[in-house]
Amino acid sequence: MSLEWEQVVVASSNPAALGRWWCEALGWIVVDDDPPVFEIQARPDHLPGILFLGVDDPKHGKNRLHIDLRPDDQAAEVERLIELGASRVDVGQGDASWVVLADPEGNEFCVLQSPGAT
Repeated sequence: MSLEWEQVVVASSNPAALGRWWCEALGWIVVDDDPPVFEIQARPDHLPGILFLGVDDPKHGKNRLHIDLRPDDQAAEVERLIELGASRVDVGQGDASWVVLADPEGNEFCVLQSPGAT
């Protein structure tokens, strides 16, 4: 049996705009921009990717699944992502070593401590 992780699918009110935001945030490329979908990957044919799919209903509540990112410099990366349009959010994390942010449509993701940080 063979199983490969193809992509994460994100429901979005504006797939192209949100997909472009994540392209900028991750430094990835667009591999499909044929509406109603918008797909990005690190490189062509490099899985997994993220597929943004258009939906009419708005996001409600906390994500049940989210992305964790581990940068070389947590503070610098948090600042960069906020400058791109992310916002800090409180999902009950308390005094944690990670920072919870939300993308422009409110999808939470975490920026973890840098490798070797204590």
